[in-house]
Amino acid sequence: MNSQQLIEAEKKCLVQTYARPPFVLTRGEGVYVFDADGNKYLDCAAGIAVNALGYNDPELVKAIQDAAAGLLHASNLFYTEPQVALAQALVEKSFADKVFFANTGTEAIEGAIKFARKYHKERGDTHRAGLVAFRGSFHGRTMGALAATDSEKYQAPFRPLMPGVTFANFNDLDSARAAITNETAAVLVEPVQGEGGVFPANDEFLRGVRALCNERGALLIFDEIQCGLGRTGKLWAHAHADVKPDMMTLAKPLAGGLPIGALLMTDAVASAIHVGEHGTTFGGGPLITSVALSVFKRVSDPKFLAHVNETGNYLMERLAEINSPHLQEVRGRGLMIGVELDMDAQRVLEKGYTRGLLLIKAREKVVRFVPPLVFHKTHVDELVEKFGEVLAEVG
Repeated sequence: MNSQQLIEAEKKCLVQTYARPPFVLTRGEGVYVFDADGNKYLDCAAGIAVNALGYNDPELVKAIQDAAAGLLHASNLFYTEPQVALAQALVEKSFADKVFFANTGTEAIEGAIKFARKYHKERGDTHRAGLVAFRGSFHGRTMGALAATDSEKYQAPFRPLMPGVTFANFNDLDSARAAITNETAAVLVEPVQGEGGVFPANDEFLRGVRALCNERGALLIFDEIQCGLGRTGKLWAHAHADVKPDMMTLAKPLAGGLPIGALLMTDAVASAIHVGEHGTTFGGGPLITSVALSVFKRVSDPKFLAHVNETGNYLMERLAEINSPHLQEVRGRGLMIGVELDMDAQRVLEKGYTRGLLLIKAREKVVRFVPPLVFHKTHVDELVEKFGEVLAEVG
């Protein structure tokens, strides 16, 4: 099928939950992707912050090939070595003592909600079932995660949702203080909000929320599904504030493009979960965890993180230099940057395709830059030149 035939077939056989651009991606190389008609795009989206190592990376390809030649699946009824090795690596380089593997970020969030409730129930605090989340948040599309996602558009079609969620204002300690009570099981926060518009949490805010949780007996959960694993120039986004959670959710880049989720936690939380109380058929399978270990070793290397930090700072500087009346603000950390515009960002995305830029947005007026973490300054220069031209043309 050619591109048009494939697009028409997609509309007939797939549920229409996505508004896609009118081209078909076929392959990638480095930080570029190509469509079926041979057009080349500089990828500034990385599959929504997933493809940390870009495309056709030799080490990643070999890791996949080696894993595919081994055990593909065994289920969690049996021990497998790659699962243990990845868990050990995650524990060694984080606050955590234990790991639970899932398939997606939203599954990790669902697990965190369950584990928080069970933690308090084990201690006799059966009244602690509430969850505090924040305005602008996005935690997933399943019913528990959706209830903690601050979006009328996403929530409205599926109400009633899981009860017990209270929203406080992001980066507002007074609002958080009013929301966290003796009925709060856990506080769920993104150290950098992604879908909400790329808003970094203030270091003082994260430290203050940690102190409030300690004071009031609630668990603190960091959602680093999008902002973790090197995206902000540090391995963990919360490391900028030098504060530790009780649980942390991971997913997007962990296996370099293959599906995996992970829930990291302290021993105190893990001790509340017993055999048979939670599970997954595919989570932490040997193929995925083998590949993820290879990716994790790369992105956790200090030299790799220094590169992300340097390139991210350069991208922030270059974007701020663009002379356009439509550009309102540039914000972010590392290679997770949002550009606030005075117009619908969708117009910019569509014009960007014609200039060879693969862009995504965050809410209505923010263009979100989450390119592969192997971006270099030459890629930044190409991006900024083309993005400036796009803004001029759209204007």
